[in-house]
Amino acid sequence: MSQQGRVDRQAAYLLHAQPYRETSLLVEVLTPQHGRFTMVARGARRPRADVRGVLLPFQPLTLSWFGKGEVRTLHTAEWNGGVPQLAGMRLICGFYLNELMLKLTARDDAEPRAFAVYDQAVRALALADSLSATLRRYELRLLQALGYAGSFACDQHGAAIDAAALYLCRGGALPERDAGFDPTGPFLRLPGSELLAIEADNYTAISTRRAARSLLRLLLTDLLGEEPFASRELLQAVNAIAD
Repeated sequence: MSQQGRVDRQAAYLLHAQPYRETSLLVEVLTPQHGRFTMVARGARRPRADVRGVLLPFQPLTLSWFGKGEVRTLHTAEWNGGVPQLAGMRLICGFYLNELMLKLTARDDAEPRAFAVYDQAVRALALADSLSATLRRYELRLLQALGYAGSFACDQHGAAIDAAALYLCRGGALPERDAGFDPTGPFLRLPGSELLAIEADNYTAISTRRAARSLLRLLLTDLLGEEPFASRELLQAVNAIAD
């Protein structure tokens, strides 16, 4: 008899795992076609379980599962390899990737672009020279993939950004040319040259990485509030990466 709601061999990443009952795990996974959802990995904590060394964070997986409820059941899991294990500050940054994805996405919403952004960021974290650039790139691309941020090539009136001008940036709005007064609410002044560098994905200059950090912090705070992450220590550690 076929299993109800069976889905075979889907690309996935594990975002979170916790013990469930005596020998199982509850895992939160991200997939391109089925979005983010929870499944139970029955017997995964047994010493000889087939999936014990497979369900690893920050590693590309191929999963099969069944069930249509809020919690599905894992059927098989394969490790695809090819990504070095994260350690040290790279591991902390990886936890940040996961927490941001959990905060910004809704369960069961297929987000193939968000999955691609996450996949690229995990692979980049393992090898990148600049962790700051990798994090800023991930934040911006994820916000854009989910429709929370637009392009920084034009201002809110559709005019091309002038590299020599100053712009006001506010959460949820395109940049506005600085008219010399402070608006109400949180805002940030940035040179057009930095906005264009961010738009061009060019984080070579330390000034651009710092400008991007301030800009992305403004956008994320507008969406998630002042304390968007469960661990303040984690957030402080990630925000300390400016170079």
